[in-house]
Amino acid sequence: MTQKIIDIHPHIISPDTKAYPYNPLGGIRSDWSAERPFTFEQYVEEMEAAGVSQAAMVHSSTTYGYDNSYAADSVCRDPERFVGVYSVDIAAPDAVATIEKWRRRGMAGLRLFGAGSTVQTDGRWMIAPETYAVWEHMAEIDMTVAIQTTSIGLPVVEEILERFPEVSVILDHLGRPDLTDGAPYAKAAPLWKLARFGNLFLKVTPRTFDLSEKSPATPESFFAKLVAEYGADRLAWGSNFPANNGSLKELVAQGHRCFAALSEADRAEIWAGTAERLYPQLVVATLDKAANA
Repeated sequence: MTQKIIDIHPHIISPDTKAYPYNPLGGIRSDWSAERPFTFEQYVEEMEAAGVSQAAMVHSSTTYGYDNSYAADSVCRDPERFVGVYSVDIAAPDAVATIEKWRRRGMAGLRLFGAGSTVQTDGRWMIAPETYAVWEHMAEIDMTVAIQTTSIGLPVVEEILERFPEVSVILDHLGRPDLTDGAPYAKAAPLWKLARFGNLFLKVTPRTFDLSEKSPATPESFFAKLVAEYGADRLAWGSNFPANNGSLKELVAQGHRCFAALSEADRAEIWAGTAERLYPQLVVATLDKAANA
């Protein structure tokens, strides 16, 4: 039986800088977006070659800031296969209205960028009082919030999980844990500490695969530990393509290698099952397509 695969972390960049001008968060554009600017059409070719069925397209904040236009224009071209994960200034007075505007253009998830290659903050702005209306709205509409951060921001993520337990939060790249000590991965204690929050999900990407393949870490020991701590139904795969080097097919192959020791049921959850619960619009689109066939 062919494994269904949903990608919840691809990025796309348009060559048309007049229609889609660059305006990166923090004023610094990410290296990958300049070096490997794949368009929506190129991503579709990559996903078909890799056997990826659907995707939650993640707007590139390090290219376009809060202007989600290119991702929105792209996913609306094929809503049976794509939804969007967009970025919004959640402290703005009209943030809820802005989210509703983007929802009408394929938005199925919100993404907050706290720390990464171009920006390093603890992300405390994510939980300032002026953002509470957005978090409450996320709970009301059952929309997943993805958070991009590193260890510097995990205390803030913990506060968010405690304050807003009805909001599903997915942590990009697992928050980039330290796996350099190998099993049982004591240095990744901040990640294991957060497992007690049932509303926290983890996005497993090639960044995680790379860390797990550097000795003394091994994919067999790390992913077994990850599933034991969180459960496969709280883990979802995202390609991080093209920010990670390699074709999408190669990144999928790396995932198959790293997940090889997991059960078939666990692999099915990570490749697609969890994604369908985080972004149920993908399931609705599939059912609608079947009904109209």
